Amino acid sequence: MKRKLLRWMTAITASGILGAMSMGCAWSIGGGKDRTTSVQPTRGQELLDLKRARDQGAMTQEEYENQKKQILAR
Repeated sequence: MKRKLLRWMTAITASGILGAMSMGCAWSIGGGKDRTTSVQPTRGQELLDLKRARDQGAMTQEEYENQKKQILAR
């Protein structure tokens, strides 16, 4: 009985997951006029990215400060 119940629960879970995945695909394929919009990063995300670039040596401290000022001025 337990084995039968486990198989039944597994089948329901799998079909639910597959159904959710296919709905997500249909949603993303759906297209329309809204597909041309782009997501802009927040100032917080830009500052985090900037700090990461400085910490990794991709820019000097002076460049970091200048870019930081520009981001915060917006």
